[in-house]
Amino acid sequence: MPDIIKAVKDCESFGAQGITVHPRPDERHIRYRDVREIKPVINTEFNIEGNPIPSFIELVLEVKPAQVTLVPDAHDAITSNAGWNTIRHTDALKEWVKLFKDAGIRVSLFVDPDPEMIKAAAVTGADRVELYTESYAHLYETDREKAIRPYLSAAQAAARYSLGLNAGHDLNLVNVAYFQHNIPGLLEVSIGHALICESIYYGLENTIQMYLKQLSDF
Repeated sequence: MPDIIKAVKDCESFGAQGITVHPRPDERHIRYRDVREIKPVINTEFNIEGNPIPSFIELVLEVKPAQVTLVPDAHDAITSNAGWNTIRHTDALKEWVKLFKDAGIRVSLFVDPDPEMIKAAAVTGADRVELYTESYAHLYETDREKAIRPYLSAAQAAARYSLGLNAGHDLNLVNVAYFQHNIPGLLEVSIGHALICESIYYGLENTIQMYLKQLSDF
């Protein structure tokens, strides 16, 4: 428990527009076996995110999701805590991006809201960037205008370099609408931990519907 396949099917039937999984090397959340079993039952879009270590690369190339999101997680990280330094890792990212794109998989890079990192992400050949929104969520309740400012600059940079724009981490029912309404070109948000926490109180179906209502301008 829970039955991951039933959960995927239910999330889609309740209105979710895609499923994101983040298999870590120690498989403490989603297991590699789960990823393989989920793929055949998905009717929307499948996004696999994680650090491109050899076992992750092999898994993604086998499963062939619609999108892979590359995240620079340390093997012992509790959760994602930084975006790529796309300047320092340009060469390696270029290789990984080409590998996945050659397999017909859209590639997104997890980045901080820094226009220079977004500029370098474009050099790698990536299709999209996913903005790491922890700092936005942290500051939102005290100064949401200040919180959103670097993300607006990041969104403008993404548009300038013809990159699609995703976002994720610490977004929830309280802060997601303001983010979406103020960030031009936003294509996708990935929400996991908050959605499950909120589902304890509101129920899974109702929570997904509440997110869809918050994001009704998508």
